[in-house]
Amino acid sequence: MTDSSAAGAAVYSPLTLALYDAWVLGISNRYAWRCPTGSTLLPFFRANVRPRHLDIGVGTGYYPAKAQLSSQTQVTLLDLNPSSLEAARRRINRPTTRTIQHDVMQPLPGEPRFDSISLFYLLHCLPGPLDAKAKIFANLKHNLQPGGVLFGATILGDEAGHNAFGRKLMAVYNKKGIFGNRQDTQVGFEGHLREHFRDVTIKREGCVLLFRAAQPII
Repeated sequence: MTDSSAAGAAVYSPLTLALYDAWVLGISNRYAWRCPTGSTLLPFFRANVRPRHLDIGVGTGYYPAKAQLSSQTQVTLLDLNPSSLEAARRRINRPTTRTIQHDVMQPLPGEPRFDSISLFYLLHCLPGPLDAKAKIFANLKHNLQPGGVLFGATILGDEAGHNAFGRKLMAVYNKKGIFGNRQDTQVGFEGHLREHFRDVTIKREGCVLLFRAAQPII
């Protein structure tokens, strides 16, 4: 376990998880980050999830649970925090759901392959610099099936033009080590994604960067 991964994961206690949807997916996304969950993030997840899916940094399991997945979709959940994994597994409520307790900064043991991999609100929880965070892309590109897609969303740093609410949350979260994103930039993320994937699409919504990457460069 790396210190950087542990700091971001430690905040997700059972109590925090009970409040997560209302605070993060409801209030914070709409008013601080200006990227509504229901109209932006959930449709983005639905558009990119594939039959064999790996969800990393699972939170409460909101996205797989709400995405109206087909009965044929095989979901695997990966997180460092066992409380998050158990909460997400229960919420998704699919008997075939698998869980992996693992540090995302390390390669996956056994190199399993997936049709899609999602990283929603994980990267901004890891301390920078971006060169260190990009190790995730270098590792995960080996876990995609041919034709597979890596996609996700992350809150950008100071240059994103946060409103007063967002600036306050950024200051508190970064001071506590919950976030590590003060220097995270759209240009930086795009550059690292293009280093590892031939097909990269990015979109900005408020202070959140949505990204999709395919055709890994091996």
